Parts: sequence; structure tokens; C-alpha cells
Amino acid sequence: MTTIDGAPLLSVHGLSKRYGAIVACRDISFELEEGEALAIVGESGSGKTTLLNLVAGALAADSGDVVYRLRDGSARALSSLSEAERRALTRTDWGFVHQDAARGLRMNVSAGGNIGERLMAIGDRHYGRIRSAALDWLQRVEIAASRVDDPPSTYSGGMRQRLQIARNLVTGPRLVFMDEPTGGLDVSVQARLLDVLRGLIADMGLAVILVTHDLAVARLLSHRILVMKQGEVIESGLTDRVLDDPQAPYTQLLVSSVLGA
Repeated sequence: MTTIDGAPLLSVHGLSKRYGAIVACRDISFELEEGEALAIVGESGSGKTTLLNLVAGALAADSGDVVYRLRDGSARALSSLSEAERRALTRTDWGFVHQDAARGLRMNVSAGGNIGERLMAIGDRHYGRIRSAALDWLQRVEIAASRVDDPPSTYSGGMRQRLQIARNLVTGPRLVFMDEPTGGLDVSVQARLLDVLRGLIADMGLAVILVTHDLAVARLLSHRILVMKQGEVIESGLTDRVLDDPQAPYTQLLVSSVLGA
């Protein structure tokens, strides 16, 4: 365990993952600062979701490691954490927003219960305080307080996604992983969700690692971008620079296909 002043929030070193003959990720390294949003883009099968799950600890890497700076200032490799330490990290300092909100919610538990469960997981047992926090977070993600006792199975797709965001952010995490958070939603619903997300990221100073196939989403939410192809990062940099002046032929093709060129 080391303590390093000014160290990045997250450091990824040489992550690689294979599935038989298929290389899902090859020797990927990057750093993420506190409050920074990083988008990972590429076509289906490029390895972006695999990379997200490797960094989040949902998949075991074949090689490489992820180092995270804890709140006490110590930098710890995820591979060195005990199972209890990993659980504590995912309940407090990290959040994970799935494309399918049903994966991140208990569908037959009330909305308030979904938010409250995360608070209870870190030891809060005061019902009034938990319910007050749930009502506050429903308001922050633009869900009517009158829906607090309704289960998400009765919610629309956009509302479920916003509830999943509230559940993840109620504990005040520093890092949130997002896997295609607007995928499968109607354009108007996407716009509302993106507006909510952008405001919360800015207000809370969240660090974000975002996987998306939508370059407009990447531009709106991220500061930097990684472009992946066949398991490798082929271009990276500030989001506006990469999207406005792509250098790699593959990135140029991605951008031009969006513009209809």
C-alpha cells in the first residue's frame, strides 16, 4: 500500500483479456483523474464493454492491473483487495449504471427501497433519514415523489434508468461506470436522461468511465475519449479534438459515418 500526493484516482496498467483465439483487450493503459469523464467508443465487438468490466473488477484480467486511490490517500491495486474490501468499494466509492436498468435494480422492490438499500448496505438504519434521502434523490433525477412507493416494474424505461442512477449516486461515490446508459431509449427520453446525467456529473464532481457507441453522447458527457478497435486503443485524447480532428483512419470512418459523409 502506498500513499501518493497528486496521484490519479485510477491507473490502468497493461490490461489484457482473451477468449480463446479472440483478443478482447490487448495491453491497455490509461489514467483517470478525480472529476474527469472518460468515454470508451468503438463498434460492437471492439472490446469496450470488456475493458469496462475489467476496470470495474467484474471480469478477471489475464494480465495487467488496476490501481485505485482510496479516500485515505493510499493507492491500492484491485488485485490486492480482499473480498470484503472490494464489496465496500462498490457500495460506497463506486457505482455501475447498466444499459438494462433491470440489472441494476430490484424490480419488485419500491423505488424508495431501491435507493435505501444502498444506504443500508453502508450501515444506515434510520428509516426517516433513508426515506428523506430517497425522496431527495427522486427529485434530483426528475421522478415525482408520489412514485416513491411504486416498484420500478411499473416505471417507463427512462424512469428506470434515472432510478438506477439515483440508487448508484445516493452514497456519494467518486467513480461511476456507465455501460451504454442511453441505449435502447427513445431520442426524447435519451435527451432528458443526458441532461440529468450531465448536471449530476458536474454538481458532484464525479469521475466517470462511459462506454457508448453514440459519439454525440461521448461529446456531451466526456472530457477525454478512447477509441477501440479489435481489442486495442487506436486513438485517444481530448474528446473535442478526437471527434473534430480524428487522426486514425478508423476514427475518421466512425466520425464520418455519424455525419453521413
